[in-house]
Amino acid sequence: MGPKKVASDRNLSKRVRNTIEFKKELIAKYEDGVRVADLARMYGKSASTISSILNRKDEIKEANVAKGVTVLTKQRSQTIEDVEKLLWVWITERRLAGDRVSEPVICEKARLLHADLSKNVPATSDAVSEFKASRGWYENFKKRTGMNTVVKQGEPANSDQSAAKDFVKEFKDCVDAEGFLPQQVFNCDETGLFWKKMPKRTFIAQEEKELPGHKPMQDRLTLLFCANASGDFKVKPLLVYHSENPRVFKKNNVIKSTLCVTWKSNAKAWVTSHIFIEWVNEEFGPGVKKYLLENNLPLKCLLVMDDAPAHPAGLEDQLLEEFSFITVMFLPPNTAPLIQPMDQQVISNFKKLYSKALFQRCFEVTSDTELTLREFWSNHFNILNCISLIDKAWQGVTSRSINSAWRKLWPECVKKEFEGCEADPDNRTPIVECIVSLGKSLGLDVSGQDVEELVNDHSEELTTEELQELQVEQQQTAAEDIASDEEEERGENVPSSLIKDMCAKWSEVQRFVEKHHPNKAVASRLCNMFNDSALSHFRQILKRRHKHNCLDSSLPQGSGNSKRQKREVTPNRALKSEVLMEGEFPSIQ
Repeated sequence: MGPKKVASDRNLSKRVRNTIEFKKELIAKYEDGVRVADLARMYGKSASTISSILNRKDEIKEANVAKGVTVLTKQRSQTIEDVEKLLWVWITERRLAGDRVSEPVICEKARLLHADLSKNVPATSDAVSEFKASRGWYENFKKRTGMNTVVKQGEPANSDQSAAKDFVKEFKDCVDAEGFLPQQVFNCDETGLFWKKMPKRTFIAQEEKELPGHKPMQDRLTLLFCANASGDFKVKPLLVYHSENPRVFKKNNVIKSTLCVTWKSNAKAWVTSHIFIEWVNEEFGPGVKKYLLENNLPLKCLLVMDDAPAHPAGLEDQLLEEFSFITVMFLPPNTAPLIQPMDQQVISNFKKLYSKALFQRCFEVTSDTELTLREFWSNHFNILNCISLIDKAWQGVTSRSINSAWRKLWPECVKKEFEGCEADPDNRTPIVECIVSLGKSLGLDVSGQDVEELVNDHSEELTTEELQELQVEQQQTAAEDIASDEEEERGENVPSSLIKDMCAKWSEVQRFVEKHHPNKAVASRLCNMFNDSALSHFRQILKRRHKHNCLDSSLPQGSGNSKRQKREVTPNRALKSEVLMEGEFPSIQ
């Protein structure tokens, strides 16, 4: 009897299971007409594996499972599936707010979700059995969702005050050693905004569920605000929305580069590390440099921010060379509510001013037209109107409010005339009273407490019902984006290489025109118009193709691939970093 064959490293490699999401994507492509052989080449799978998946396509298509699940089983109840799906939505919302959520917090939230969902399940069902959210369940949930790069263990709550106190001293030492002036020190922070949300007691808020296809409470965007400690320079806000080109933009031929916000987008409407780095290099750096030079200030600045996942620790290494004058300083974990300037009523003031502008807009339109408030709200208030109100509210946040917000972190920089303004730095009570008055003019039953609750609601945790609605809307948005992409891509047979060549030639033409045209303003405006109106279409084609190729390349590979194939499908380093920062599996959703 001969010696036993030694198994190759390839056969010893761990078997990779395909997720249900991947299988559904593969089935969808097959039903769109892609052949089995082409699917096998596209995903690096054997034809037999593809066929096995297609043989169970009806069962897989009907499966309603949580993220990352690979096996269809009857042991997991539908309630558990729903708990995990809503839990993932909740975690992404917490991540958006920059919060750190630990294992005990996640397990407790899972138990609460299970309790809420079990209320609607018949008492005889297995789904109402006790759900312990054990350590084993948690570890499996982490593996299925790829959550290990997002969820971090937070510092104990009793260390917050101590850490904040230590940082205040560290910050003062840094400022004194480097000689930073209040004009040179900046703070930035993100916040979510439900831009169509009204107070809970208004009739439109009570009836919004009856408006077909209208979910204003869940239509959220993310804003990033930044200003210096003296309060005399506010950086153009960053806005992240779930749609890159809303219909109203196309209808009104909007040139995004001319908006009063820096417009970015992704499916979840949150700030990613990639978007944040772009904002620093494209908006913060140029704006601060221009401000310092115009005011004859030394070319150096300090950017203070919290340690939210979107703020990369190695930010200084990713700055363009011309912005090497920027120094970055991170707040310790769990200290932002205590000492971060933007959290000391600056963002809260903005939201009150936004609510005031929103009510004022409602009053003006319904007073000058025959529109009812419901008609205006559902058909005549769009994201373009919202951007205008954001600009109005941000401009309304005074330098006094911003400067006095540094009293906890850097009291020495607060101007003497503002030192006694910390209790009510922007005279907020009249703003609330004005909102109440406008609401009553519209025939709404609104109180000051309702307005305060509305402002707080933007940062409060969503209920189980709101998480369910948000999940449905995210799924619908993703489906609409895919359908829109397919519609725009249909009939486009222009090779990517040709598009890249044309874009490069246009960049050359643009540089020539902007350099030699006698009217710089006209040249810049026309170039921007051509960029946004014409060339952006082809850039979007390249972006979709690149995204599709990267997603394809990051799918789990079969054990029979050659080394050449494996090299071809390895996602690039930048993409991998971005995917991990977003806490997503590198696979088709």
